[in-house]
Amino acid sequence: MAGILHAPRRRMATAAEINRISEQIIGAAVQVHRRIGPGCLESAYSPCLAVELQKRGLDFSTQVALTLRYDELVIHRAYQADFIVENEVVIEVKALATVGQRERRQLQTYLELEGFPLGLLLNFGATRLVDGIRRVVNNFPEGTRGASGHKA
Repeated sequence: MAGILHAPRRRMATAAEINRISEQIIGAAVQVHRRIGPGCLESAYSPCLAVELQKRGLDFSTQVALTLRYDELVIHRAYQADFIVENEVVIEVKALATVGQRERRQLQTYLELEGFPLGLLLNFGATRLVDGIRRVVNNFPEGTRGASGHKA
């Protein structure tokens, strides 16, 4: 079993603040999906989403390396989050016909690794983006604190 150690969070955002960020992210994603539609690769959607997030004045990082700690072993860049927005929300971009438990679990692991309270799985491969959005929470709104005996 891997023990995931959670990174300390800076400031605790309120549920209202996190939901406001989430709404802006979803609005940005809907705009990208309307303009491009389904059928492209993730590599096409991600930069377009970055443009829309920037237009909305959101602070974000892309391709963020996440570290896994297993006892004394530290695996740098064990995972990579597509986006971290306002240091509160992790976004995982997909372009699949359907998303399942595997993709949801991947995002849950990212949240637990870094202690973020909310993740959005955005599947641009869905015919209607609203059908391709999955909201994943991690002790919302505070996020995880401390160590856990979670399996990664």
